[in-house]
Amino acid sequence: MNKIKFPGQQIGEFSITAISDGYLSTSLDLLSNIDSMEASKLQQDAGVSDPSSIHINCYLVRGRGRTILIDAGAGGFKQWGGKLIANLALAGVEPSDIDTILLTHAHPDHVGGLLDSSGKAVFPDAELVVHPREVSFWKDDGNLSRASERARGNFLFARKVFDQYREKMRTFTDSDVLPGIRAMSLPGHTAGHSGYRIESDGHSLLVWGDIVHFPQIQIARPDVSIAFDQDPILSAETRSRLLDVVSSDKLLIAGMHLGELGFGHVKRKGTRYEISYEA
Repeated sequence: MNKIKFPGQQIGEFSITAISDGYLSTSLDLLSNIDSMEASKLQQDAGVSDPSSIHINCYLVRGRGRTILIDAGAGGFKQWGGKLIANLALAGVEPSDIDTILLTHAHPDHVGGLLDSSGKAVFPDAELVVHPREVSFWKDDGNLSRASERARGNFLFARKVFDQYREKMRTFTDSDVLPGIRAMSLPGHTAGHSGYRIESDGHSLLVWGDIVHFPQIQIARPDVSIAFDQDPILSAETRSRLLDVVSSDKLLIAGMHLGELGFGHVKRKGTRYEISYEA
């Protein structure tokens, strides 16, 4: 099979490739602190053809003898995404090649691709690495009992994932999760929402998870949160703080809901921020 060229970056010894899992569709009405008309205009002004569509990225990291996947997409959960395995194959990678999976968090559009249609592990040889607060949140019966009907399904699915990978699951307390890769706590979206900073030979990249779902809206307006955020206020505070850091430090960023180009820089323009994608 001929390999297809996907968006990628070289960070010292590491090559990082953006692998699309496809899209999910939702409503701009789920955004808070912004009128849906204004949100739609921001999307249209940026040339977004479907304002309610959210892209799903996963990141393949190769280097230092490892083949790592950061998040696994939706895997067809609720008919969302489902293109990860086919796109990995086009990149020359089989599920058995993946030795480590780093989770930013356990929402279904990030862990759905970890299970097949029969509920078995898609990556049986991979170690699953996740923040301990993320695991404890989804396994807490009190949290489950308080969840809405919609959220209940997310709890049950996350528990299935943790159960299937329990023998190869590792939680971290130290930020150094792997040589050259550090976890960064990015609270608000979920209990253990984490980014991963990859550093090698004086170069660095931050995979920031779900800091934004609609990049053209939430980078320009970091006060805008989404109904998927467990703590919308804390999520907005984390987003504002991080946008300041990555723009000041000119840090290359990657995110699960950026566009298909997958990588970019955030620049401050007056009192606002904007994203510039890497070609």
